Amino acid sequence: MGDFTAHQRKLINRYYDHRDEIALARLQEIVTELYLATTEKKVDQLWKQVEKAMAALKVSPKDAARILTERKPESLAESVKDWLGKTRTKP
Repeated sequence: MGDFTAHQRKLINRYYDHRDEIALARLQEIVTELYLATTEKKVDQLWKQVEKAMAALKVSPKDAARILTERKPESLAESVKDWLGKTRTKP
């Protein structure tokens, strides 16, 4: 890693170690924002963010396509709940 101090390297490594949790937290926030969105433009922007977050989580293409095709916040919320359960049971 470039010219980083030991402290900075630890922070960077911790970020990459917890990327999944960060992406899941972002998806939880997006679900809330989808329920509160008032314009179609904002909803479209949020679904684009969902697509990026699912890619970062390496969600199976089949599941990602299903969620993005349905565009139902309820479906996304259920999936996030399932993914959270899986990450919490990781050793």
